[in-house]
Amino acid sequence: MTEFKRFRCRRADEAARLKHRETFLSAADFIWPVFLVEGMGIRQAVPSMPGVCRYSADRALKELEKLVRKGLRSVILFGVPKKKGVEQAYRRDGIVQRSIRAVKERFPALEIISDVCVCSYTPTGHCHIGDNDRTCELLAEVALSHAEAGADCVAPSDMMDGRVLHIKRRLRENRLGRVRIMSYAAKYASGFYGPFRDAAECAPKSGDRKSYQMDPANREEAMEEIRADLEEGADSVIVKPALPYLDVIYQAKRAFPCPVIAYNVSGEYAMVLALSGGLRESVPLMEETLVSIKRAGADRIITYFAPAALEMLNEKK
Repeated sequence: MTEFKRFRCRRADEAARLKHRETFLSAADFIWPVFLVEGMGIRQAVPSMPGVCRYSADRALKELEKLVRKGLRSVILFGVPKKKGVEQAYRRDGIVQRSIRAVKERFPALEIISDVCVCSYTPTGHCHIGDNDRTCELLAEVALSHAEAGADCVAPSDMMDGRVLHIKRRLRENRLGRVRIMSYAAKYASGFYGPFRDAAECAPKSGDRKSYQMDPANREEAMEEIRADLEEGADSVIVKPALPYLDVIYQAKRAFPCPVIAYNVSGEYAMVLALSGGLRESVPLMEETLVSIKRAGADRIITYFAPAALEMLNEKK
């Protein structure tokens, strides 16, 4: 009889499975997205994203106090203004700028990444002000204001051509070249962003974002986008969304010698919760989802599951 290889012994029990496991999650993998609003004492639930809230800076600090104790190392901040107006995006006393200073003062070791875009500030809900190059100049001012407030890293998410170069030059001109750039280099025109647009109040008032976000059918173009952003000065790149684009994450990690970050987006989060029946019940599916993203090659994962994932890891200790 022909001998065959036996694999089931590797899966006989948890000890055997753990011995042969190839991919592990750790607290350092997660970046928690935080939606910031003006005021004090505010914690507003986002109906389309159970467990996700908008916070005023003081309440965000309280949430971070708990999560830092559990091992959180990085946050990415999004500003949600009361009224529209792009000038708010680069004001030194804007929502994000004030929050960066407050978070950095309380948690100096916590990595602060700031999302650099204007979609929450424009009356149109779009990520630009009409002209590509003028938008890049505006984004450079936004990034500079975040860097001056104390951000460790700025993350342009607009998908304008050349914005990394504009931001890099502006930071260097102001002796802030140490501030890293984490570019949303491969951001697709996806249907998975709906709940985020509720949270950030940035749904386009007309049209869509297909003229600047990537065609979901294209993978090689994503490699071109990533290469261009790295040549312009990006230190790391983001692939967004994560689950429908695991092949892009895989190829990017093998093609480029830089950190590749995956954004496990709002629609993916909501989908997992809907399938599992709730946040607490979602833990097994959440773990499988996050493992799949890391297995594809992601160095880190921006995810709304960060609090639950940290809780899961602490319980396993």
